[in-house]
Amino acid sequence: MARAWAPMTGTVRKAVHRLKYRRDLALAETLAGELLSLVQALGWQVDAVVPVPLGQARYRARGYNQAALLAFPLALGLGVPYAGKALARVRETRSQVNLSAEARRRNVAGAFGVVQAQAVRGKVVLLVDDVMTTGATLDAAATALKAVGARQVFAVTVARAVLRSQKALAAPQAALCLFR
Repeated sequence: MARAWAPMTGTVRKAVHRLKYRRDLALAETLAGELLSLVQALGWQVDAVVPVPLGQARYRARGYNQAALLAFPLALGLGVPYAGKALARVRETRSQVNLSAEARRRNVAGAFGVVQAQAVRGKVVLLVDDVMTTGATLDAAATALKAVGARQVFAVTVARAVLRSQKALAAPQAALCLFR
């Protein structure tokens, strides 16, 4: 199951973009605090926190992984291990921006692999990313974690992309998807 703290509109959109594209790294701790409150309110009991990894090319260009900057303080707040190296992109993918839902699924299918299985095997894992649009990335990452024996995978994101027609209906903490 995945949840987002807020819809990707207004101030939240600006904050995510500042973190992701303008190197406003201090925002990560504040946003992680909101994710911590969300996870605690949901009552999820997790054993490890794993960020969605970037591909090597994107990491080199940006210099950091915004999901990792959110996941580390979240793990500290939850008092569970941060498994930042457990999951890796095993295949570079193109940007998901402007891709249809089906194209997004194809783009990330098989893109993730578990490098440190012992960090997730038999555990309830909390997967962390900045934004969810269709859930394709989170689903592909969760599939890789479950393939090596993660008992259950939950996911949180700061924001949930909202279709224009849905903006009036958008609400924080809306349920987003169920993993296989």
